Amino acid sequence: MARAGYGARHVEAAYRSGLEEAVAEQLRQAGVVAAYEEEKIPYVTPATPHKYTPDFRLPNGIYIETKGRFETADRKKHLLIKDQHPGIDIRFVFTRSKTTISKASKTTYGMWCEKHGFQYADKWIPDAWLKEKLK
Repeated sequence: MARAGYGARHVEAAYRSGLEEAVAEQLRQAGVVAAYEEEKIPYVTPATPHKYTPDFRLPNGIYIETKGRFETADRKKHLLIKDQHPGIDIRFVFTRSKTTISKASKTTYGMWCEKHGFQYADKWIPDAWLKEKLK
């Protein structure tokens, strides 16, 4: 089995985190064949072009990003991507959405998502997301 980043990148690949692995197992059990880190979405910071590799793309076109830690750089990146690609539907699955974005803040990961129009869930992809029709 190829390790992610070192060869084939598909559903049977080794995952970068336990949360990614748990979500991949949920997808397998649900009979959903989801692409794992197969796409690159370009985005530009004020000075430099970049490419974002979503964790999963569901057959209905929804992108799933799994996050244990949701750091400042991740949040900035996702705001840039949302602004530059408004038609892309990226949703987050957090280990714990009630974690605050910093020790000095009362804002949680979930609150940040709500403020910026991202859907999110904890630990598992909601069945409703898996059943949504192709966009």
